[in-house]
Amino acid sequence: MNRKMVFYTTGHILILEAVLFVLPLLCSVIYRETSSVIAFAISAGIALGIGLVMSALSHTNNKLIFAKEGFAIVALAWFAVSAVGALPFVIGKFIPSYVDALFETVSGFTTTGATILSGAEIEAMSHGMLFWRSFTHWIGGMGVLVFLMAILPTDSGRAIHIMRAEVPGPIVGKIVPKIRETAKILYLIYIGMTVIMVGFLLAGKMPLFDSLVHTFGTAGTGGFGIKSDSIASYSPYLQWVITVFMLLFGINFNLYFLILVGKFTSALKSSELWCFLGIAAVSIGAIALNVSHLFSSVGETIRHSAFQVSSIISTTGFTTVDINAWPGFSKTLLLILMFIGSCAGSTAGGLKVSRVMLLVKSVKADLKKMLRPRSVNVVKLEGKPVDDGTIHSATIYLTTYFIIFLTLILFVSIDGFNIETTLSSVTSCLNNIGPAYGDAASNYAGFSGMSKILLSLAMLIGRLEIFPILLALSPATWRKK
Repeated sequence: MNRKMVFYTTGHILILEAVLFVLPLLCSVIYRETSSVIAFAISAGIALGIGLVMSALSHTNNKLIFAKEGFAIVALAWFAVSAVGALPFVIGKFIPSYVDALFETVSGFTTTGATILSGAEIEAMSHGMLFWRSFTHWIGGMGVLVFLMAILPTDSGRAIHIMRAEVPGPIVGKIVPKIRETAKILYLIYIGMTVIMVGFLLAGKMPLFDSLVHTFGTAGTGGFGIKSDSIASYSPYLQWVITVFMLLFGINFNLYFLILVGKFTSALKSSELWCFLGIAAVSIGAIALNVSHLFSSVGETIRHSAFQVSSIISTTGFTTVDINAWPGFSKTLLLILMFIGSCAGSTAGGLKVSRVMLLVKSVKADLKKMLRPRSVNVVKLEGKPVDDGTIHSATIYLTTYFIIFLTLILFVSIDGFNIETTLSSVTSCLNNIGPAYGDAASNYAGFSGMSKILLSLAMLIGRLEIFPILLALSPATWRKK
């Protein structure tokens, strides 16, 4: 283990976070929020100080990064940015409890959108704090280390291990040969889509500040709102814009690159894309039929059904209605969508459509093998054969996922909430969704400090897809040999 390189890179991430604090600080200056300006200035100073010390003490000529170092860097960096990112809330006294502030920040960076704040507490926050709260979604959506690779010179041989550990999905590839160029392209597409969405929201007469924070939440598929009713008080046009962009940000960004270079046919041949859109369309139709009696018109029914399905399958978490009051069928279907999630290579959470497709095709191939032992059944994804190692990894991932899922349910249940609250809360946090049912329908404030820490860990595990966190917590990972 090249521990110096791990801490050296983490130090650079904290320096980057100190720079990012400048944006909410400027927002606070614009709105003349003195306490928030002080909070962000102090937090930036702490992040910069720790980052510089870590980088200086860990400087090494040995730049080697293998898979082990990649996992460790990703996990440690995400722990660090979350721990420091919580400071403005505490220093500014908007969230006095550090555990609560950490929960809120982890929820932001992992693009979960689960909150410990009530509607009144959210609306009482300063503009600077609301900006930072939603901006964490945008930062975490594409990945903080991917951003670092995009702006700093990085050797492709080293960076690919970091990218594989941070970018979600069963198979992580490069758009172009150089990994730094891949990171740049991804972020340029990300920024471009962000700007376009802001434009659409402004066209619907949403204020600039509101447009920015809601775009951050949609782009990162996070879902932090600035109003107690989330998106409900905005116009139908604005709700439709957010609905469409939630789905767009749930699609593999590699497909957008193919479209940009003129390879429309290749992009439209993606089986994962059509499976994702098919699941969304069928779910919207089924829920619309199930909740039609709750709304006054067909248009309103379809709008709210489409919004909630898009919000859940993209793991964003915005709401326009109280889904806790919906019939059991609709709530169950949305719970299933929480597990499935969106496409690999997107900013969304969940198991990922491609991984679900891979597992289903693997089961199908095994069943055929049982019926015809001598037959050769090749599992294909996107028209290409999938090697046994990838299938094995997907199976191991699913097995580990459900072991962690059941363990978290067991420990969180100690708080004494009913099974609906406990099950939906763990499901929501582990899949980076946000909304839950029962006593957690409005927020997660009622959980104990220990449960909030466990749910924060669940959010990190879900965002980084299990193994970076598990390996970082293993003593064996940190041994020199």
